[in-house]
Amino acid sequence: MTKVNVYVTLRESVVDPQGIAAKEALQAIGYQEVENVRIGKLIELELAGSETEIDARVKEMCDKLLVNKVIEDYRYEIGEVAGK
Repeated sequence: MTKVNVYVTLRESVVDPQGIAAKEALQAIGYQEVENVRIGKLIELELAGSETEIDARVKEMCDKLLVNKVIEDYRYEIGEVAGK
């Protein structure tokens, strides 16, 4: 079993209202050094197969369902899962 972490973020050209709200809230409670906040999401997958197969399948999953490619970018990391 292989664990894959998919990190999804809004494209730089897309306004991030959650990030803006978080930045303003952090500054309001005294963290003036915060200049920008971008909010994203983490998707954890566990898959069976070879690393080559998993790489291809994760790309397919992201392109077909998990990521809105119009407004989001993604990257992923493949790592081994300890025995279950």
